[in-house]
Amino acid sequence: MSELKVFYDGSCPLCRREISLMRGLDKDGRIEFADVSTGEVGVGVDRAQLLARFHVREDGELKSGAEAFAAMWRAIPALRPLGLLAQRPMVLRALESAYNVFLRIRPSLQKAFRRWERAPSS
Repeated sequence: MSELKVFYDGSCPLCRREISLMRGLDKDGRIEFADVSTGEVGVGVDRAQLLARFHVREDGELKSGAEAFAAMWRAIPALRPLGLLAQRPMVLRALESAYNVFLRIRPSLQKAFRRWERAPSS
């Protein structure tokens, strides 16, 4: 089994939800999660880069974007088939393209989620 460390933006409401879901699915504790919004992470990558794009370190190799998501999925038994499928070059390119679209709309989604989180519950 590979060693996997996930670097995520804990100040992002979307990221917090995603990581909460992944933690719930990671029943065997195979993944180490590191909130890069709260301090130093010591991976040789600028903190701003880690906050701007999803990263993981798998067996010592830093990966980002769709490749990072695929690595995380492979570490979770329920998502492993998706992670294996995402290793195929065509699939990985399509996922990377979709991720790049998401990154462009992420600021708007973050604003909407923050408003939703602050809205009084009825």
